[in-house]
Amino acid sequence: MPFLDSLRRFDAYPKIDNEFSIRTVGGAALTIVSGSIIILLIYSELMAYLTPTIVDQLFVDGTRGQKLKINLDFYIPRISCDYVSLDAQDTTGEQHLHIDHNIYKRRLDLNGEPIEEAKKENIQTPNKRSKEFATPVPDKTCGSCYGAQTNSTPCCETCQDVIDAYRKKQWNPVLDDFTQCQNEVALGKVSLEAKAFTEGCQIYGSMEVNRVGGSFHIAPGKSFSISHIHVHDVQPFSSSKFNTSHRINTLSFGEEFGFGQTNPLDSTEEIAEEGAMMFQYYIKIVPTEFIPLDGPKLHTNQFSVTKHQKSVSVMSGESGMPGIFVNYELSPLMVRFTEQRSSFSHFATNLCAIIGGIFTVAGIIDSLLFTSIHALKRKIELGKIS
Repeated sequence: MPFLDSLRRFDAYPKIDNEFSIRTVGGAALTIVSGSIIILLIYSELMAYLTPTIVDQLFVDGTRGQKLKINLDFYIPRISCDYVSLDAQDTTGEQHLHIDHNIYKRRLDLNGEPIEEAKKENIQTPNKRSKEFATPVPDKTCGSCYGAQTNSTPCCETCQDVIDAYRKKQWNPVLDDFTQCQNEVALGKVSLEAKAFTEGCQIYGSMEVNRVGGSFHIAPGKSFSISHIHVHDVQPFSSSKFNTSHRINTLSFGEEFGFGQTNPLDSTEEIAEEGAMMFQYYIKIVPTEFIPLDGPKLHTNQFSVTKHQKSVSVMSGESGMPGIFVNYELSPLMVRFTEQRSSFSHFATNLCAIIGGIFTVAGIIDSLLFTSIHALKRKIELGKIS
């Protein structure tokens, strides 16, 4: 039909009769190679299509009303759990003394082996120290507590009883002033030191604080506040006796889901070269958000850190107290990671480009090889090449 004959003129793929086709060994080898390359590239493109890509964005953090979760695991090999405490405070002035509602302490021996199961301590409410000591009330049947007696502890028979009573009142005991301690000072100090410095302590768990800048520290002694001043009572020992060597097994902020987190302090170990060492970590937290293809939005934090340490012994002349101090502040910027999958049209376009491109390049190479070999044979037949 005339219409069909006119339509055939637009055929961009003219067919060649098999009688006029020439098949060569080189063309077959090139076809096998190009086909293998096409299969490899299609498989690679299919894996890329099925695997979501991660797109990151940086913008001003506008989230509000969230809490900051701190996950920690510290190991202190030379201080007993009875003589170390964890405290936190933020820039709003709110103090969280003895953060232990989600914090556990595990007693360890000097080899790092557990002595007993981890214990979760009760929250302690600090009391302000009285400005004036109460007048000691003599007791004919028991030892005096020197003003620290209570209804539950009306008398103190031993030096340790006096020390415990003073600590309940958040007072600083002076051993030389107590008759009980004068009689057993040597034995008493040896007993206390054996308990304080021949054990280690692992402090681990998590705590939630206000989502503002702040700090937390692990330091020896019982902590309390006097006129809004944070104080650690290390009596009856000198602060230089405490070895604050430690290992940070892990320290992170926010939820842990294995993506978008950098924890540069994990497995960090610091050795105190002398007594009364103060270790300081300054952390810059970058809020991070992860939006998966399926599931809820996840919040975590990345952070960078700088470290500083100094001796705070009397001989050094530096101010401070021994311990591990972590100061953190939040960046006003947030990083968002979003999972995205490529569209099918993009996948189909890449497949067409792979197949068409490989066959086109292979056709050009085959044409050049066939033409060159054919011309070389003609010259040999004509005797132009001996």
